[in-house]
Amino acid sequence: MSIRTMIVDDEPLAIERLQMLCAREPRIALVGTATDGEAALRLIEGLKPDLVMLDIAMPLLDGIGVARAVGRLGIRPAVIFVTAFEGFAVEAFDLAAVDYMLKPVAHDRLTRAIDRVEIALRNQLPEAAATTREPQPEWAEEFWVPHRSELIRIATDQIDRIEAERDYMRLHVGQHSYLLHQTISSLEERLDPQQFVRLHRSHIVRRDHIARLRHDGSGVWFASLADGGEIRIGRTFLANARAMTGR
Repeated sequence: MSIRTMIVDDEPLAIERLQMLCAREPRIALVGTATDGEAALRLIEGLKPDLVMLDIAMPLLDGIGVARAVGRLGIRPAVIFVTAFEGFAVEAFDLAAVDYMLKPVAHDRLTRAIDRVEIALRNQLPEAAATTREPQPEWAEEFWVPHRSELIRIATDQIDRIEAERDYMRLHVGQHSYLLHQTISSLEERLDPQQFVRLHRSHIVRRDHIARLRHDGSGVWFASLADGGEIRIGRTFLANARAMTGR
């Protein structure tokens, strides 16, 4: 698979270094470079590359602005942010970036990023070919979440519980937790109801992570979890808990 690639960076030396790395990656076909955001938009609109490697800290129109503008153009290249700064990772993944690489980029790190790009491009097959695709699972089997400068794969059946934190969902996986930018209602729609149950406006729990249900004598119910935690069951979702027990 030849991935038509553009490099955007306001530092010519940075472009040269990425060009040298790309020359060692046989899947990349370099089609153009740009040193500012406005020029990048013109080239992206004209060349319609498969992949844009995009610096963030650029004068006038920065990389985040370029990515947003590309989305408004209706063009959907895969985007890899290549930057010296860690602080933009969450914002970058909110824009559906495929990867986020920190400078200086090593060859093996670029290879991993291109692996992800290949997966992303295969998932963007033309709609005309949709009828030839194999049926997709009805429920989500995995989530890719941003963590530091990478994306981490979280299998759905590894998630113990999900907790809403404003505009983000915190996925609790054993002793670790990860933030995902999504509403709890849209996330609930993607989860198998045979595997997960919503117990509160802010909590979804994997069914086999619930050890028991109890009430405090005044009509308030709680779910005791396998890890020793406890969640108050919202009145709106009490029917979900009862249905789980067959009552």
